[in-house]
Amino acid sequence: MDPADRLARLDALATEASGCTRCRLAETRTQVVFGVGSPNADLVFVGEAPGFHEDKQGFPFVGQAGKLLDRLLEGIGLTRADVYIANVIKCRPPGNRDPVPDEIERCEPYLFRQIELIRPRVVATLGNFATKLLSGKQLGITRVHGQEQDVTVGGRPVLLYPLYHPAAALYTPSMLTVLEEDFRRIPELLARAPVDPAAADAEPARDGTPPESEPVVQLGLF
Repeated sequence: MDPADRLARLDALATEASGCTRCRLAETRTQVVFGVGSPNADLVFVGEAPGFHEDKQGFPFVGQAGKLLDRLLEGIGLTRADVYIANVIKCRPPGNRDPVPDEIERCEPYLFRQIELIRPRVVATLGNFATKLLSGKQLGITRVHGQEQDVTVGGRPVLLYPLYHPAAALYTPSMLTVLEEDFRRIPELLARAPVDPAAADAEPARDGTPPESEPVVQLGLF
């Protein structure tokens, strides 16, 4: 898919989501928090749901957990410009409560379509809700973190990589070491993750020449 066409389709999906009334969260949100990052990212992070700050600003992971995510990315030589970040739920649950099953069911098509359009090679799930949804299994994050698995998301094979949510390290400092260890494996996973055949012609030459940087596209909705 042409990058311009991919961006246009993501933008159209964001516009559609901005007026979504599929579940009760439409009644209490400030705005829909769609996603942020490169539309051509090889690596997509999927969190749970927007919190207070995300609901106000319209972008995912802008609070303390987001700052920690930025530090973890920096530790493996990446920035938000290199990845795409989204959530399972696009609207903040009141009081930051957990999403309930019918909210996830009605919102998940937006996430699946995002992944289908972006065509990442690795999807890193942050926490229980994203991991259970995208793996199709009810195993908790404590059992599966740091263990990659081959799955099909958005009709495409991707490498799913479950991680603890950065918020866990804010409440339990010992989790930070686990997160850092799991993050250190991401470059290796990207190197061996499945390549989209449709994008083969767009792959950069493997002669050591770095590809041109891609623009950061902020699709938070105001």
